[in-house]
Order: sequence, then structure tokens, then C-alpha cells
Amino acid sequence: KLLEDAAESLGSYENGRHVGLSGDVGVFSFNGNKLITTGGGGMLVTNSESLAKYAKHLSTTAKMPHDYEFVHDEVGFNFRMPNLNAALGVAQIERIEEMLLEKSKIADSWRAAFSGSTAHFLEPIDGCKSNNWLCALVLDSREQRDIVLKETNQSGVMTRPIWTLMSELSMYKYCQAGDLSHSYWLQDRVINIPSSVP
Repeated sequence: KLLEDAAESLGSYENGRHVGLSGDVGVFSFNGNKLITTGGGGMLVTNSESLAKYAKHLSTTAKMPHDYEFVHDEVGFNFRMPNLNAALGVAQIERIEEMLLEKSKIADSWRAAFSGSTAHFLEPIDGCKSNNWLCALVLDSREQRDIVLKETNQSGVMTRPIWTLMSELSMYKYCQAGDLSHSYWLQDRVINIPSSVP
């Protein structure tokens, strides 16, 4: 079985196929910093009716159907999205094309601003179409990265380093990990730049 983490990729495509649809189950996030937000929660997609029913069963506390008894047949979760949050998400999904266009304009502005500089604007790979959820730059070194982060933030422009590798977090420090040399290279050089739709 393949569970595809497509958390921040709503509106992104690979070879003409929407990201999140390649596996048995795809998962999208509606966290506060995503393209579509409900303040939290997300969406699970699948073409399998049995998987969809099972996911709904688990997300509604694994409660067995009954008129008045509360019997749970396995460990379940209360992952239901409240109606107000869902309404917020639906209203934004109705505007998704407009939002994707705005994100594309923001990315185009950054791309033009750094054209010809030593900072490399992070682009999607061939055959992919990005939703431009997050714009990022690849700088020459960790030293340059730190200078840019300090100067931009002191000037009121919020930039941030790419996420810390999971293997560096204290709770995962002793977990098995493969060769992360490329990941360390990126961690030393990549910064995220302002990307939000005004």
C-alpha cells in the first residue's frame, strides 16, 4: 500500500497528474500556512471505497453504528472537521484557481528579482507544475544564508531557513537514517522567502 504525503501540494502536478493521486491514499493539509486553510485538519483522498469507509470509521472514534449504544471496535480518533472550519475551506476551494494565479505571480516576481544573481530561485523539476506554495532560494553557503537571514529579518522581511532535518531533532537523534549528505547541503543553503497571497 502507498500512502502519499501531499500535505502542501494542492494545485501541483507531476506529468499532468495531480500530486496526491499516485498512491492508494493521498493526504493534504489545511493547516494555517497552506494554500487552502481551515485553521487545521486536512483531507484524505482515495479511489478505494473500502479504504474511504475504513478511514471514516477510524476518524469518527471507531464507533459502531447503533441507535443508543457507544461501542468502539478498535482504537479510533476524533478527526472530524467542525462545520465552520469546513465551510471556510469550501469557500477557499471555490477560489483556488484565483489563488494559484496569485501565487504564480508572486513566484514570477521573485524569479525576476533574483535573475542574474548568485542566489538560485528554486524551480520545479521538468514535467512538474508547482502551486508555488512556498518560494525558496538556494544560496552559496551556510555563511551567506545566515547573513541574508539576519539582514532580511532585521529589515522587517520575514525569511527563514528550510526546515531542520528530522534526524537533528532531539527525539529522533538516535533513529536510523540513510545518507543525508544532500539534505545537509540543502539545509545549509536554502531559505524560504515571503510567499503569501496578500
